[in-house]
Amino acid sequence: MKTYGWILTGAVAATGAAQAQEADPYFLGTLRIESSAAQALLGNEEIDEEDLENRNAATTKDVFAGESSITASGGAAIAQKVYVNGIEESLLSITIDGARQNKSAFHHTGNVLLDPALLKRVEVSEGIAPADAGPGALAGRIAYETKDAGDLLEDGDTFGGMTSATVGTNGDSARGNLTLFGRQGGFEYLLSATRHKSGDYDDGAGVRVPGTEADLTDYILKLAYEADSGSRLEFSASQTEDTGTRSAQAGPGGILFTRPDFAAVVGRPSVFVDALSKRTSYTLTYTDEKPEGWFDPMIQLSYNEQEIDASGVWGVNESLSGIVQNKWQIGNGTLTAGLDFFHETAKGRGRGPGPFGSSGKEELTNLGLFAQARQDVTDRVSVSYGARVDTQEFKAATGQTFEETGVSLNGAVDVILSDRWTLNAGVASSFGGYELGEAALINFGGAWNYAGFTTSRANAARIGLRYESGPWEASGAIFYTEVNDINAVLPTGGARGAQSDLVSQGFDGSLGYYGSKGFFRANYTYADVELNNAAIGSTAYYFGRPMGHIIGLEAAYDLNPHLRIGGTAEIALDNHDTPVKLSGYEAVDLYAAYTPKSMQNVEFRLDVRNVFDETYASRSSDGVGLPNVVALNEPGQSFELTAKIKF
Repeated sequence: MKTYGWILTGAVAATGAAQAQEADPYFLGTLRIESSAAQALLGNEEIDEEDLENRNAATTKDVFAGESSITASGGAAIAQKVYVNGIEESLLSITIDGARQNKSAFHHTGNVLLDPALLKRVEVSEGIAPADAGPGALAGRIAYETKDAGDLLEDGDTFGGMTSATVGTNGDSARGNLTLFGRQGGFEYLLSATRHKSGDYDDGAGVRVPGTEADLTDYILKLAYEADSGSRLEFSASQTEDTGTRSAQAGPGGILFTRPDFAAVVGRPSVFVDALSKRTSYTLTYTDEKPEGWFDPMIQLSYNEQEIDASGVWGVNESLSGIVQNKWQIGNGTLTAGLDFFHETAKGRGRGPGPFGSSGKEELTNLGLFAQARQDVTDRVSVSYGARVDTQEFKAATGQTFEETGVSLNGAVDVILSDRWTLNAGVASSFGGYELGEAALINFGGAWNYAGFTTSRANAARIGLRYESGPWEASGAIFYTEVNDINAVLPTGGARGAQSDLVSQGFDGSLGYYGSKGFFRANYTYADVELNNAAIGSTAYYFGRPMGHIIGLEAAYDLNPHLRIGGTAEIALDNHDTPVKLSGYEAVDLYAAYTPKSMQNVEFRLDVRNVFDETYASRSSDGVGLPNVVALNEPGQSFELTAKIKF
């Protein structure tokens, strides 16, 4: 409690100083360390609305097209996972419109089921997350934000809508979306529905990849009221569901396990069964859109549920979370401080005989106190620094209770060296706490035990330089992230107290040209990922994947005001860090988007995915390079036609 008091006292003292202090001439409302260029070099990427439009994102993998440090595995939506510098998203803090997301209930499925139809932006912190990013940000955070009515309505309009339809040649895919929105007085509403359906796709060699059909349904509802004073209350609800026929093989107890992340398992015949991945989220948020003086609050309460039915096992993760925070204006910057909490459960059951028909439940509760300051100290030096304290209580499947309190610290600096060169550096030490086990397999095959069960901690550092000259930008940074004492989420022999240490280190570089009619950007990341002092494997669930050298390319050019062309590419070099060499690949996507001069509310777009019909398994995919697994190849060439109408 002494540490809680120290942070709170600091926050109050800073608030008092802010109220007594005149505005500094250097603080113009936008802090330099918060600029997109500074944040990108610190490993804090923002994928904005224009990026998402350019990429025409239909899957999580599409959201991160052209990136090199952030990658996603392929296959059906049920199987897709995201990795940041080779570290799995389950070790990051993940939110959707502020709603905290838990990990997957089963290791062969993705952690966060997502449809990107209404995404507004995605913020990614690689290793160094601020204190107000929330608890559990061991290796950073990913914050997804969706659009509301205010983002879509034209000035003066009270009602609007948009619809889109996409058809593709590979797997005869069809995808449609309808969104309606409006505003009357202070009331706003938005309703959106998406349906994506296809058959199994073919890989680059023309081989059908069974169990990869798209069968996704997504619904979003948003309601809000904003008073003349600026007080705004918003409620959002969403449900995303992926169903369809998936590949399954027999496992322990002779029961079937859905494995949508594999094409096949050597020596085990595949059976195709219906599987389910379902995410449901509710969020209630209060903000002040016209803050005055010291009062700029945000209060939020969220509930999230992720359910997996993998045939032989079933599991669900539930999360109730909330936050109360305020942003104060202080000398040359801001201070954000507050309280947050979450209560999460993991529960599941097996459908096999004897010990393979067991069930269990784990619970984890966290209470946190945080403060994060961001300031322009001088006209050349800008800083961000903060701390948080988290107290956790973990209730094991055996009924045992574990408690621990930990402190997290972070700091970053942006220093202008000259009119073209800038230095950025950041460090963080983050308390990870306890980890919930895999919901679907709690006590599966035998009772779990918690001998040696403890809390994890991450340490991260990053330093880099950026160069700007007219339309040209270049940057490079070296990074290091270690996560120590990670308890077994997927325990061998039920030993939940088994511990592992994870390290990701390497280099991030970027070169870009940004002109009046278009841009070109090349990203390069080398991530050397090790688990327990050895190269990580491609089935190190809840840890990471062996990335190696990844190059991401993205470009767009406006031929005229009505026609834009562009594309992305993912290039993976051969990875020799692993016991078995992982072969490289080059996958290229191209597009052309046309808006008729007489119909500015209409867009026609042609995408050619995997232009050169490359046959490859993504470096992020499960089972790559293993002798007992047939890795899931990515889709081969596909021509996709999209029509969008706004009304």
